[in-house]
Amino acid sequence: MADIGEEVKNKQVLFRDYVSGFPKESDFIITTATIRLKLPQASNGVLVKTLFLSCDPFMRMLMKNQSSAFSYSPGSLLFGYGVAKVLESAHSDFNEGDLVWGMLKWEEYSVVEDPGKLVKIHHTDVPLSYYTGILGMPGITAYFGFHEVCSPKKGEYVFVSAASGAVGQLVGQLAKLMGCHVVGSAGSREKIELLKNKFGFDEVLNYKEEHDLDAALKRCFPEGIDIYFENVGGKTLDSVLLNMRPHGRIAVCGMISQYNLDQLEGVHNLMRLVPQRIRMEGFIANDYFHLNANFLEAMLSYIREGKITYVEDTVHGLESGPAALIGLFSGRNIGKQIVSISTE
Repeated sequence: MADIGEEVKNKQVLFRDYVSGFPKESDFIITTATIRLKLPQASNGVLVKTLFLSCDPFMRMLMKNQSSAFSYSPGSLLFGYGVAKVLESAHSDFNEGDLVWGMLKWEEYSVVEDPGKLVKIHHTDVPLSYYTGILGMPGITAYFGFHEVCSPKKGEYVFVSAASGAVGQLVGQLAKLMGCHVVGSAGSREKIELLKNKFGFDEVLNYKEEHDLDAALKRCFPEGIDIYFENVGGKTLDSVLLNMRPHGRIAVCGMISQYNLDQLEGVHNLMRLVPQRIRMEGFIANDYFHLNANFLEAMLSYIREGKITYVEDTVHGLESGPAALIGLFSGRNIGKQIVSISTE
């Protein structure tokens, strides 16, 4: 690895311009800059080497031309969750050699000027890449979305859409640990086998082969659905609403079917919320970041005891990142999509 103070090449991914419809590889620019491995004078930040980057569906929402300080700007560096190693620190909370996860720029080396938002990694007996997924933002989303938003009870009937993804695969396993009956939906036979044989789902629907999702849900849930973990939206949500039991709960994590549409689809069965007394609640992982220590204690125990398994889909090199990211929206990935930058 390069020495502190040395000037090195720094591969980067830039966001070309606002995106309409499905993103393409040409919407991103792979470039190489140079960086001196030294913090600027008067900096209170940290200099890091990127190890892993996370491809997450929410990143598509940042590609739209909208008035949000959190959106990508044309010509700017892409950013998202990742894992990095601290090379130099001017911040009292971090030291050289620390491993961290949090929001990072899509480049090989970065200066993080606000390291207070980074989370120090203390447990390294599990793969570091897990902090992009099961032990990072997707894991927090699954754990608190299911346990806090859904308020599950043993024996309840749970439906998870996009069930083989980073969040869905965890929600299904958490539900099984609670003693629930779990059905997931996925879009390929390979994913269906994964959900049944590795993650222990009771049943799985191939939404691409079901011409009548309402009828398919009635087949899988003859007594109705108690909990729906929503990752898809659109027609899936509409069909689920027809099959919810009284006092059912819907945790709205995301609606990936809508992210690439210029005109969002309408949902027609919302009136079902009233007679069935259904609670539908949206949430984001940031709502629960302050409970990260509790989350880690529980999830690390599950991993170490073999009660939860996790599947990653890894590509190597920053130049492979754009294709991996846009592959999320065609279901190309099997498990959590990550980009491995370096293992140093």
